[in-house]
Amino acid sequence: MTAGAGGATGESVTRSVLPSGIRVVTERMPEACSVTIGFWVRIGSRDEPAELAGASHFLEHLLFKGTPGRSARSIAVAVDSVGGEMNAYTTREHTVFYLRLPVSELERGLALLADVVAEPAFRPAEVEAEREVILEELLMTADAPDDVVMTALWEAVFPGHPLGREVLGTTASVERLGRDQLAAFHAEHYRPANLVVAAAGALRHEQVLDPLVGYLGAAGAGTRPERHGPDAAPVALTVIRRPTEQAHVAMGWRALAHDDPERYALWAANQVLGGGLSSRLVQEVREDRGLAYSVYSSPSTYQDTGILALYAGTAPERIGELLDVIDDVLEGLVRDGVTAEEHRVALGCLEGATLLGLEDSAGRMSRLGGNECTHGRVIPLEEQLARIRAVTRQDIDAVLRRVLGGPRSLAVVGPFDDDDPRLRAAARRWGGPC
Repeated sequence: MTAGAGGATGESVTRSVLPSGIRVVTERMPEACSVTIGFWVRIGSRDEPAELAGASHFLEHLLFKGTPGRSARSIAVAVDSVGGEMNAYTTREHTVFYLRLPVSELERGLALLADVVAEPAFRPAEVEAEREVILEELLMTADAPDDVVMTALWEAVFPGHPLGREVLGTTASVERLGRDQLAAFHAEHYRPANLVVAAAGALRHEQVLDPLVGYLGAAGAGTRPERHGPDAAPVALTVIRRPTEQAHVAMGWRALAHDDPERYALWAANQVLGGGLSSRLVQEVREDRGLAYSVYSSPSTYQDTGILALYAGTAPERIGELLDVIDDVLEGLVRDGVTAEEHRVALGCLEGATLLGLEDSAGRMSRLGGNECTHGRVIPLEEQLARIRAVTRQDIDAVLRRVLGGPRSLAVVGPFDDDDPRLRAAARRWGGPC
């Protein structure tokens, strides 16, 4: 089945579903000099059993180590020799492998990426070498307290749930993962039912579609994993004692799922809260008080839930003042709502960022693959812009009350004890038990 879509924005999007179940979505950009191809596997860290924590991320690394017919070096040479860019990343709900290269190299690039995703060699020596690389990555993350505090926050917001786990896994789980376990995880999940192929650039849909007919189909379509939302209540306070020069503070609330109709209002609310330079947190915490160099907020959506998180780092002796200022900002937003100026700036920022993200083939490929994975369709750009423009001040105020009215988790990394009165007072102030 093939369908096309276009609009006043000049979109030229075509979508097909192959008999195997693979979804293929492309966007033609006649003026582009590049094409970007992405293989989106709808499997992420939340789909791993606890004993296989980190398997998706391990595969992200391992697939670039080679296929039966290609070495890791030959893959790298093939990409470098045409000035291309090949990379991958893992999230809680999908793993993405992508390749950006000149238009003239589309056919060879597609064959290369398809081979890498479908036919990893799993050579034992390469598995062990990449295990060491991932263990180094875990050590690097453990040495970054701003990463540590965000990991602690996710664990507190989603306790005992796969969404709360670190995407990389743990040192113990990565050391435990065997070659045969990784191969079995790949064979089970890297199937057509879990695969979206997205591409954008100076291409025709058939150039991407035709080579994929029969791809991965011999062993069956496979099935999508069952997902269940979190049951346990969020943890109010988590303190990780470290002799750091800064206190690292993260706060979070459970928020909205991918398809929640209020998600556009939440994105606008985030711009007002801490998503931009003119946001209240940046202006109050950094510009007016000089309390932090880095301060921001960010929402993430998942299939059945979401999170609104904020972060700030300050001198340990000023943590009480920082927490007070953050709470003043939050309470003021909930109590008084957003101003007309904040509403105008937030919507303008969202619309502008959406359009700026479409300037190259990589940005457009990412939009195609992300939409297809999370919504089962590519939302037309005009529809997306219309939904942004339709967000009212009342919508923003309502979603702020909805999200910030729920339990809050507070995570702190720094030279503090669990019973620090400033931290416990902040946890109590938002109504959470501690």
